Amino acid sequence: MPRSDRPNTHPNHNRQKNPTSTRPKKARGDHRARQPAHEYVLEALPGLEGVAAEELRTVPLARDIRGLRFWYPGDPERLTRLRGAVAAFRIRAWDVPRPRGLLGHQQLGELTDFLAGVARQGGHRSFRLAAAGKESSVMQRLAEELQRSLNLPFDAEEGELLIRLRPQEDGPGWEVLARLTPRPLSARTWRVCNRGGGLNATIAYALHRLAGQREEDRIFNPMSGSGTLLVERALLGPYDAMVGVDTDAEAVACARANLQAAGREVEVAQVDALHTGLPDRSFDLIVSDLPWGDAIGTHGGNAALYPAFLQEMHRLLSRQGRLVVLTHELRLFERLLAGQSRWHAHELFQVYSGGHHPKAYLLGKR
Repeated sequence: MPRSDRPNTHPNHNRQKNPTSTRPKKARGDHRARQPAHEYVLEALPGLEGVAAEELRTVPLARDIRGLRFWYPGDPERLTRLRGAVAAFRIRAWDVPRPRGLLGHQQLGELTDFLAGVARQGGHRSFRLAAAGKESSVMQRLAEELQRSLNLPFDAEEGELLIRLRPQEDGPGWEVLARLTPRPLSARTWRVCNRGGGLNATIAYALHRLAGQREEDRIFNPMSGSGTLLVERALLGPYDAMVGVDTDAEAVACARANLQAAGREVEVAQVDALHTGLPDRSFDLIVSDLPWGDAIGTHGGNAALYPAFLQEMHRLLSRQGRLVVLTHELRLFERLLAGQSRWHAHELFQVYSGGHHPKAYLLGKR
């Protein structure tokens, strides 16, 4: 019998197909890509934009990244854990020629919903406006309307929900930026103790990222102050050993408190960094925020401190080790580098922070 004339004896041959079956079809593609996305932008300290952008590229699902601006469909809480930026904002734009257009019934309702969503997720308890002409009658009226609709007090100086208005980058309208967190991201939750002249945590993060992370590193933080450099490195991942020293007993206690709040155990001792008594080549990475002669130290004292510091760190550093220095004493430090032959150095970055423009240098032994 020809194959085409043989009866079909497959067990499912006589089953009738249901033409009206409502069984759902399997969706194709990655379901994450179909989640609604919102637009965000990061704010970085001037000079550290590259560090913030590099970290942003590690965020899963972040897409259409343009510098520090991007779309993200995930939980915004993930963005509040970024450490290279000082703030994260959600953005929405309105096709209005001037901010006055945001006072229209529809636009004001949309704006309120947008801001209420950010405030609900971030737990903000007040708000403030930041825009050119924020003292104008239009901005004052907008603040009054938002105060009623958001049911949040307006605080022009310390408001937690920071709202920025600016012309749209690629269109004729205006965009509104709402900060995701009540405080800047650089205000770390682990900082339970602060001291005058303390290092911005975002800068400390950048120093360690650019110095490189190695699990085998033995790390030394001379003049450790409140422990910012110690905490930020401890949070980055494994290392072989790490120790910080400071001659000030209060600074040592402050650093220990911050490390405890961060849940990290690092040795901090009240010892002079220039007279530790440690053996030669004890460390693979030495990272220091040297006194600038502003809140800490004096310009005259730094003229003696800096050359002694470079000499002792050369002794303590391993042959292939790295020395990272942050300072605002630029002329002094660069003059010292130019007049010696023991170190090779290059600039990591110059950053603007707190009215200063310190530079970071990466040094190695010649």
